Amino acid sequence: MTDTKYILGAGKNGKGGGDKKTSTPKEADDSLASIQFANVLDLISEGEIEGLDDGNKSIFLEGTPVENPNGSDNFDGFTIVTRTGTQGQSYISGQLKRTESEKAVNVEVTKAAPVTRQITNTDIDEVRVTVVVPQLQKIEDDGDIVGTSVTLKIQVQYNGGGFNTVSTNKIKGKSSSRYLRDTRIKLTGAFPVDIRVKRTTADDNSTKLSRQTFWASFTEIINEKFRYPNSALIGLRFDAREFSTVPSRKYLIRGIKVKIPSNATVDTSTHLGRITYSGVWDGTFQAATWTNDPAWCLYDLLINTRYGAGVPEDTLDRYDFFAISQYCNTLVTDGKGGQEPRFSLNILINNRDEVYNVIQQLTAVFRGIAYYGAGSLVLLQDKPTDAQYLLGPSNVVGGVFSYSGTSQKVRHTVAVVAWQSYDTQGDIEYEYVEDHAAVAKYGIIKKDIKALGCYSQGQAHRLGKWALLSEQNLTETCEFAVAVDSGIVLRPGMVINIADPLRGGTRRSGRVSSATTTVITIDSDTDLSVTIANDAKLSVMMPTGLVETKTITGISGTSISVGDAFSEAPNAGAVYLIETSDILSQQFRVLSVAESDDGTYGVSAVAYNESIYQAVEEDIELTTRDITNLTGAPAAPEALAGTEFLYQEGQTVHTGFDLSWTHDRINLSDFVLEYALNDDNFITLTTSNPSISIRALRAGTLTVRIAARSYLGRQSAFAESTFILAGKTAVPGNVQNLSIEPISANSARLRWDQTVDLDVKVNGLVQIKHSSVTDGTATWPNSVNLIPAVAGNSTEAIVPLVAGEIFAKFVDDLGNKSTTEASVLVQLPDALGSLAVQARREDQDSPPFQGNKTDCFYNEDLDALIIDGDNDLDDETDFDSISSFDTLGDILSSAEYQFVNALDLGARFSLDLRRRFVTRAFFPNDLIDSRRANVDTWNDFDGTAADAVNAKLYFRSTNDDPSGSPTYTAWQEFVSGTFEARAFQFKAELNSSDVAQNILIDELGYEATFQRRQENSNGTIASGTSTKSVTFDKAFFTGTGSLGGTNAYLPSVAVTVQNLGNGERLNVSNVSATGFDVDILNSSDANVNRNFTYAAVGYGKAV
Repeated sequence: MTDTKYILGAGKNGKGGGDKKTSTPKEADDSLASIQFANVLDLISEGEIEGLDDGNKSIFLEGTPVENPNGSDNFDGFTIVTRTGTQGQSYISGQLKRTESEKAVNVEVTKAAPVTRQITNTDIDEVRVTVVVPQLQKIEDDGDIVGTSVTLKIQVQYNGGGFNTVSTNKIKGKSSSRYLRDTRIKLTGAFPVDIRVKRTTADDNSTKLSRQTFWASFTEIINEKFRYPNSALIGLRFDAREFSTVPSRKYLIRGIKVKIPSNATVDTSTHLGRITYSGVWDGTFQAATWTNDPAWCLYDLLINTRYGAGVPEDTLDRYDFFAISQYCNTLVTDGKGGQEPRFSLNILINNRDEVYNVIQQLTAVFRGIAYYGAGSLVLLQDKPTDAQYLLGPSNVVGGVFSYSGTSQKVRHTVAVVAWQSYDTQGDIEYEYVEDHAAVAKYGIIKKDIKALGCYSQGQAHRLGKWALLSEQNLTETCEFAVAVDSGIVLRPGMVINIADPLRGGTRRSGRVSSATTTVITIDSDTDLSVTIANDAKLSVMMPTGLVETKTITGISGTSISVGDAFSEAPNAGAVYLIETSDILSQQFRVLSVAESDDGTYGVSAVAYNESIYQAVEEDIELTTRDITNLTGAPAAPEALAGTEFLYQEGQTVHTGFDLSWTHDRINLSDFVLEYALNDDNFITLTTSNPSISIRALRAGTLTVRIAARSYLGRQSAFAESTFILAGKTAVPGNVQNLSIEPISANSARLRWDQTVDLDVKVNGLVQIKHSSVTDGTATWPNSVNLIPAVAGNSTEAIVPLVAGEIFAKFVDDLGNKSTTEASVLVQLPDALGSLAVQARREDQDSPPFQGNKTDCFYNEDLDALIIDGDNDLDDETDFDSISSFDTLGDILSSAEYQFVNALDLGARFSLDLRRRFVTRAFFPNDLIDSRRANVDTWNDFDGTAADAVNAKLYFRSTNDDPSGSPTYTAWQEFVSGTFEARAFQFKAELNSSDVAQNILIDELGYEATFQRRQENSNGTIASGTSTKSVTFDKAFFTGTGSLGGTNAYLPSVAVTVQNLGNGERLNVSNVSATGFDVDILNSSDANVNRNFTYAAVGYGKAV
């Protein structure tokens, strides 16, 4: 088909007419494609190995198997070569035989600038040059994109002898993306060798041409026939188009072949790698084969001199390994309905480590331990084992066994086991194992475990369960010392029987005095109590060093008869041990044996329980051995008694309770205490003492029940009792020994004994109130605060010295107050020579309380000033429900009364002021007249004491004339004191913090007093020959029109003249507040000059 091209505008639809046809630019398909291959040679393992588990299905590239289960391939263009690591294995031929090292160049090659690189390594046999063209295409004038070409030459120069062209590459076609081309050059000349890439095609100057050329890299190649003996290899060659980079590789293999016993067979189908045995092993080995038996894998690692520890084989007890192998390969449940070997090992060891560390890591796989003893490696495994040694007071130094354990709260309740899964190609999985009972009691305490070489979820689960059960049940350790005869026999890992009379409650062990094979005579029958019917058995240490156990048929004194004869007669002095079904020996596994300086051997052992193995593998409950005759439950506690107390934590006070009881302490380990407050859940505590302090309580009913518990957990019946706790709701005690002592004319020190209540001492208060009533009839409700409350731990306060009654109560941190107030009555004597210039009483006016009232009013029925309610009569809808028309609604929280007149002294003076306050607190709606119920149902006639009201007296002062525009100070509270000013204004504040409580002010006022004052002249004064005017240093108060009358209180002046002559006389005149005149006259009434002094006595002192 031929495309016809047209010029736009030439058709009939254009301005020039004619048909219009256009051609869409086209892009040719790419005709070039790069094909590269990657060669990978992986060292898999030391050899010889069994090989891949299932051929190419066991090779995974980027997680994808090379071959599917049905035999189809997931990748194209690959080659796989394997070597199992034999000594004489053949080398890998073909592309994989070369050793290659790629060097990056990444430089553009132009015709004007060829690129050269030099090779100096004389071992290089070949070079592969890789050039790259980012794009190879051309844009035609009509917009079509088509292919083009570019030519490169590769030239070689040997030892500077000149370049020769060894390859001419013409790259022709189209590529819209990166295109690479390799050229392999065999090197034949002397070194150094220079490689040059030269472009023969002219460089492009047009944007329509894309054919840049780059030298990407060159690869140095060494051709060798490497066999890599004793190394398992896998070589891969694959098409680079399959991957953008070299892919990750994983191989599922059957690993190193190890020696196994001659009677062993490796399972290759059902339980892959498991060993089964037939017949009796003769101690020889068969040809090495692969197995995942951890015992023989460890054996191989120990004896191998190439990759192992190189331990001489004759120093290892192969029968120990054989016994461990048998236990490891026993089938157990896999937790999924099937079975699997108890322990398997599938591990990659690719790091160097100390031999001891590797041994301990591998023995841990099968719950084993290894140690060096007597010049050889001893291997032991934690598995069900009969006791191998007997211990009692007779062969333990001092007969003393010391026991210890771990805290229950630090034992783990959850195990998270990391293991590897075949399903995820060896990635880490996590098995969560939980001790449900422990989690419910102590919460989640996690233990992280790494299961080394474990590819079984069931094995990981058993490992986690073993760790939890061991921590919860096998934590007790026993320590003791033995003589050399026992010390050289005891070894770590041995299971021992211990007969401890302190725990067993009776003697069950000792020494043999003499013996036949059927009758054993023991050293003593003291405290020996054996019931033969309870399956009594006698165990004896035999001359062979083994323990033999026989059933007891009779005991007569120190003679013990057995049913079946011992293999030989025990030696005299051999240790014996007796067990019955009700008193068994304790069992421990030896952890360590260490020789001491005194020649004894210290032994440490941990609790052993044979049932733990079934508990782990068959998910059954652990059984415990009955090791004592102290099986009866202890007696129940008696005589429960307790005392409530308060205690301090930081700045907070809490309630506690000291509980005590009695017990005979027979068969007693500890006490179990359960307590609950009100309807709370019971909380459990334990104590070894017959007393305990319970804290963090509150007011309510405390229920306590206590049981005694034996060492075996046997528990008595509960003794129960209840106690009523006041908690912090209890009112504080009363203030004791309240007293007062004046310290000045206006102040006094009030003292009292410190409170014994902790909740008053901490964050509590001492409230001090006052009433002006002096006849002893004042009460706490009918008084007001004298000073702000002081800290509860204080024992004194400075208070104004005023007449009346002063009260004090303790207030705890919850606001509870002492039941009864303490008080002192203050009677002030009349001040000698003082002038009571004003005794003002607002309540004595007619009508009373004529001052300015805010939210308060004068109640005629009560004859007192009270706080108003918050309702108006017009707001009430149910008049029958109104108990008092005087105060409708809730009582307002505050009110104010300002005195009708100010106190004006006429000038600025120092003045003593004392308040006059008589009040009553009451519930306005709890009056006798408002009660409608039968009088026999009344709880009291007085009503509840109102204690949420108060009143204060304030004044403010000015030095200005109050009749003008004076400037007053701020209002300040006062009780009594001396103040300086010309004029004073007074007001009272009434407060209620309870909408149901009100306060009555019966008497309200103050007393203003000037103190008597005498002023003396400062030295003698000359009278002169005319009238002498004397001015006082400070003016006296002489009265005002409203305060006694003007000049009602003039000072008295006494003048003493010195050297007064015959016929001479003194005349004092014009006495005023500020001074007086003096005339000294002779007989002719003429002034004469004489010296004199004076003394003026009056009231007040101007300032």
